[in-house]
Amino acid sequence: MVHDGDNAPEFELPAANGEKVRLSGFKGRPVVVYFYPKDDTTGCTAEAKDFSRLALAFRRAGIEVIGISPDSVESHRKFRQKHGLKVELASDADKAVATAYGVWLEKSMYGRKYMGVERSTFLIDRKGRIARSWRKVKVPGHAAEVLAAAADL
Repeated sequence: MVHDGDNAPEFELPAANGEKVRLSGFKGRPVVVYFYPKDDTTGCTAEAKDFSRLALAFRRAGIEVIGISPDSVESHRKFRQKHGLKVELASDADKAVATAYGVWLEKSMYGRKYMGVERSTFLIDRKGRIARSWRKVKVPGHAAEVLAAAADL
């Protein structure tokens, strides 16, 4: 598990745009990496739409936003197209990146235990360190809170 102040774990993942997304490719610029459980579910759709609504404000501030889930690249493409999403989505099919960030863990719903992604966001500074993290994210207002924190970088 990573903590604020740690170096952000490097990753290279296939993205919905058909290219590879590498954290090191953004060196010198802040990056928001948000992990979400599943494409096209209620909370994940609301979160992606909120980040997309603020995508221009993030870009104007020089900040890239990347959503990561275990879903396939094809699932991400359909999800982006269906909802007009303006943030890049990357596929962590083997959950290696989610594991490195400490967000692939045992969850419980209705008494049933299962492995899944804990909705989490990491604000990574220009030097590749985690400036701030949010765990067990509640979606309403979250993207705006991240944008406000990113503006301070």
